[in-house]
Amino acid sequence: MTSDQERFTTIYDECRQRVWAYVVSRAGRQVADEVVSETFAIAWRRFDQMPQNALPWLLGVARNVLRDSIRAEARREGIQREMREWVTADVADHVAERLGVLKAMAGLTQDEREILVLVAWQGLRPRDAAKVLDCSVPAFRVRLHRARRRLQAALESPGLSRVRLVEELS
Repeated sequence: MTSDQERFTTIYDECRQRVWAYVVSRAGRQVADEVVSETFAIAWRRFDQMPQNALPWLLGVARNVLRDSIRAEARREGIQREMREWVTADVADHVAERLGVLKAMAGLTQDEREILVLVAWQGLRPRDAAKVLDCSVPAFRVRLHRARRRLQAALESPGLSRVRLVEELS
């Protein structure tokens, strides 16, 4: 095995699951495997262009693959289905806190959810998340601030009380 093949294998092993989780958060499980496969095929073809810190670059490629292959409406419907599945599973397990967060997240725009997912669930720093979204770091920080503020407001709204949530979904 050549050194490029070994490096690619290492990058694949380290990043595949996080790229898959990112795609699932954007478009649902039904398209994740296909998008991840295409992302890594592109990564192999453009291996010489891949930066040392590959994850933000790979997430950017995955984002572009997704944008090019799925219409915006189909993405929104997929995310809503995933959110409903997660909420249903959590009610069965009596995890009210997570249910409240998921319900609040479902009320955000797709762009706001993506920003929060990149930082909170993917663990990216604003600098790296800005690369994924192809925007400046200051612009990303403003978007992140607004998304956090909207999420906090949704979590604090009276309609999201734990008792009421459980009663509504039981």
